[in-house]
Amino acid sequence: MENLQYILQPFIQWDLLLIVAVGTLFGFIVGALPGLSVTMGVTLLVSLTYSWDTTAAIVFMVSAYVSGIYGGSRTAILMNIPGSVASLATTFDGYPLAQQGEAGRAIGIATIYSCIGGTLGIIVFALASPLLADFALSFASRDYFLLMVLGLLLVGSLGQGSMARSVFSAGIGVIVGLVGIDLMTGEERFTLGLFELKGGIYYLAALLGLFGFSEVLFQFREVAKKAVSNNVGKLLPPLNYILKFLPLTLRSAIIGVLIGALPGAGPEIAAIMAYDHAKKSVKKPTRPFGKGAYEGVLAPDTANMSATGGTMIPMMTLGIPGDAVTAVMLGAFMIHGLQPGPMLMVTTPDLFYVIVGAGFLSMIFVFIWGLSAVRQFTKITLVPRHILLPIIGFLTILGAYAVNYSITEVYWMIGFGVLGYFMKLYNFQSGPMVLGIILGPMLDTHFRRSIISEEGLVGFLASLVTHPISFVLTLAVVFSIFASTPFYKNMMFKLRSTITKGKAA
Repeated sequence: MENLQYILQPFIQWDLLLIVAVGTLFGFIVGALPGLSVTMGVTLLVSLTYSWDTTAAIVFMVSAYVSGIYGGSRTAILMNIPGSVASLATTFDGYPLAQQGEAGRAIGIATIYSCIGGTLGIIVFALASPLLADFALSFASRDYFLLMVLGLLLVGSLGQGSMARSVFSAGIGVIVGLVGIDLMTGEERFTLGLFELKGGIYYLAALLGLFGFSEVLFQFREVAKKAVSNNVGKLLPPLNYILKFLPLTLRSAIIGVLIGALPGAGPEIAAIMAYDHAKKSVKKPTRPFGKGAYEGVLAPDTANMSATGGTMIPMMTLGIPGDAVTAVMLGAFMIHGLQPGPMLMVTTPDLFYVIVGAGFLSMIFVFIWGLSAVRQFTKITLVPRHILLPIIGFLTILGAYAVNYSITEVYWMIGFGVLGYFMKLYNFQSGPMVLGIILGPMLDTHFRRSIISEEGLVGFLASLVTHPISFVLTLAVVFSIFASTPFYKNMMFKLRSTITKGKAA
């Protein structure tokens, strides 16, 4: 009963309620603006809330975090520019829906299922933190390496292009992600002797270039046309659709929580894996995936929001950040004199359950802010291209400069924008390259740690079949490779034809 009172505090105390409302709105705006990452927004809040009461400061940051992940879907749907990396998969079907005059329906689906996914994630965070944290703790470096490899292999099914082109793009992204000083040896990698490359290439500059500036260049080819249809359409999907999508929603939420609970994985990988799962498991989507399937919007948005609850599990119970944002929040806890870890819920259970209550309340405000003034918000897509595109171009340049307040990041953004333009012309997917840039450093680090811990390559290969988690992930990697071959596709086609003929008989 006492824990329930703590959970209800944000609902009944006007100051906490106001903080959650403002924090959710702040996160939504930051997440919706390309270049203003959620990590950047929460980092800003650490300094702004330094003198605040501990509970108020933490609640503000948690509210901004969960709504920031949702906010990225807005520009992903309307302009094909993900406001955050976690909304990358939303562009695959969200933007085609907007082009077909269903921007409102896409936003409604993203909002509803983000709230459902976020609520389920918070429930798991509250009830199963110790259990899932123990499971995440059992992952070794080789398991994270396999998880990263699996994520890169899944990019072949993200778009409508060939898997070979997608994997090639991802491979280039991995190489780009490895540029700079090797933190383990201090050696330079792929720097070509240039001082500007020693610090590496920040993924946000690549993201803005490949998805923002390239879109500006690409759409300038048809500058006389409007960006999307001028028909916003209905906001909410029919009730029977909500019931129809319930199994996929639950599966996507589970994927999000489990991936989010793995330190270093985060909402980005959760969204991509949920999209891949939807594409492989849904037999009769509302439309083909990549051409406006409702399932292609709800799956990643459910997963990335449920992952926010998952990422806070290792942070709160083990003191290990689940992603970049929770790493910043971990520092905020320490600034306020708290030490996240197993004893936190013992020494300050009130704070833990207030955070849980703030999470639930945030979902309510995500729903309110998400469905407010949608028709007015979508009118940005009706602005003539010769006016809208220069504005977007200016915002991408401003966002790139704001990364490190360096003109170098602007140059990189423009360079990736030109690269992205030619990738669009020749049907190469930009998403896999961004994913490769993000996963590349983690892939490299976990592989080398695995080699060291297993005392060589032979020991590493042996460990892939002698440890249960590693063995399951290895099978998943092998199956992903096999499932992309023509032999497997022909076999499955013949099997479905045989089953269909048998039912008809």
